[in-house]
Amino acid sequence: MSGLLPSPLLALRGIGKSFLGVRVLDGVDLQVRPGEVHAVVGENGAGKSTLMKVVSGVHRPDEGTVEFAGAPRTFRSPREARQAGIGIVYQELTLLPERTVAENVFLGREPLRRGLVDRRAMLSRTAELLASIGEGSLPPDACVGRLGVAQQQVVEIVKALSLDARLLIMDEPTAALADHEVDQLYALVRRLQEQGMGVLYVSHRLKEVFDLAGRITVLKDGRAVATLDTADTSADQLIRHMVGRELSSYYPGLARPEELGPVRLTVQGAGNRKLRGIDLRLRAGQVLGVGGLQGSGRSALARALFGAAPFSTGQVTIDGAPVRLRSPRAAMRAGIAYVSEDRKGEGIVAGQSVLDNALLAGRALRPARDGGGAWTGRGAGTSRSARTARVRELLAAVELRAAGEDQEIRFLSGGNQQKVVLARWLALAPRILLFDEPTRGIDVGAKSAIHDLVRRLAREGAAVLMVSSELPELLGMSDRIVVMRDGRIAGELPAGATEEDVIALAVGTEREAAG
Repeated sequence: MSGLLPSPLLALRGIGKSFLGVRVLDGVDLQVRPGEVHAVVGENGAGKSTLMKVVSGVHRPDEGTVEFAGAPRTFRSPREARQAGIGIVYQELTLLPERTVAENVFLGREPLRRGLVDRRAMLSRTAELLASIGEGSLPPDACVGRLGVAQQQVVEIVKALSLDARLLIMDEPTAALADHEVDQLYALVRRLQEQGMGVLYVSHRLKEVFDLAGRITVLKDGRAVATLDTADTSADQLIRHMVGRELSSYYPGLARPEELGPVRLTVQGAGNRKLRGIDLRLRAGQVLGVGGLQGSGRSALARALFGAAPFSTGQVTIDGAPVRLRSPRAAMRAGIAYVSEDRKGEGIVAGQSVLDNALLAGRALRPARDGGGAWTGRGAGTSRSARTARVRELLAAVELRAAGEDQEIRFLSGGNQQKVVLARWLALAPRILLFDEPTRGIDVGAKSAIHDLVRRLAREGAAVLMVSSELPELLGMSDRIVVMRDGRIAGELPAGATEEDVIALAVGTEREAAG
């Protein structure tokens, strides 16, 4: 019968995966047919990347079965998945920039003639593969490092084709592409589809999903909550499936301030390599949430305000006075504290003690040589003994659980490490606090304690800017929200906005967000 659908090329049944007791995938079912573009969407942390790593052989599932080309498979490595016919193009490309297109395509599998690499055969075969997908104008002997990102993606795809791939996984393939390069990628994906290849397309950008995919699977909290036909689905419906929960169950009874203080921080027309045209105001006593998708510029905004990757254009004022935040030390002298999203890489010194870690900021904030320009809040410019006493008070106040202040911080839990980082900054009594993913990777009890602390700091007059990829946290903690997209502020939302409002601004749908 002509109406019968083809047998699945890939069939996932009941896939489960846990890491250190945390359930990341839970009973996921998904099918991809030959010649189908099947999109996978979901919030940050929904399980998309882990699922792709299961399919591509990076992780083995704890439960469930993977069937490929009609047979059950257990991939023990990415090599086995590639040999079976599964290719993957990551957002971060894995090419060797100093080698040619052909050398990258056949890396480790170079054709030989009389024991030597047959360069002519390698170039010829690469040219054939490029021509087969309509990319014959790309020279096989071109140096990869001199190609644009879109052309480098073509090389990754050709590498998969050279292994006779029948399923291609594309993980956020347009994240680093310009608009005209996105159109080129669309054309390439459609050519692969016409040739019968199955494509698993992971993207935060809903426009791409609707443009390319025939079906969409929504992951939420590690579960596949819906598989939808694109033709019968709207962006609003998809967003509702991605959200699927009530905010009130997460943040009951959080009191918001009745009255805010004066404007503490103003940014006008600011930008750098990753940010453009940033305008925002932050008031004393306010928690300003910053939302957006990964790579949207959320963290870049916090780093710019802390002088780690400074603004190169625009103006910043604090309490009405212009400031030049050219370095972290300059930001600290202006009364700004910063809690990085990368706790292990930037937040702690793993081999040092709890106390030494808690004293790091005070040691760095020495008086300026000219004797001026430094913030004079409690903790700035005080003696070591006074700073130490203050830090000890704060470690007790945040209910740190450690064997003692001499214990190496690497032996603490993530939540307790974060409490040490917070105590370090609070000892300086900053007037502006920048939190980037303050509760990432910590347990529920520690999260609650940090949420309470953030709100208390705001009530005491601090101005707080908080970046979070967890929508319930963002909405539950913020008095106002700005949403980033492609290095710009896509829009601003008041308290009481919904998760749908945030996602709509973050992905750039036609839908108007409230506020």
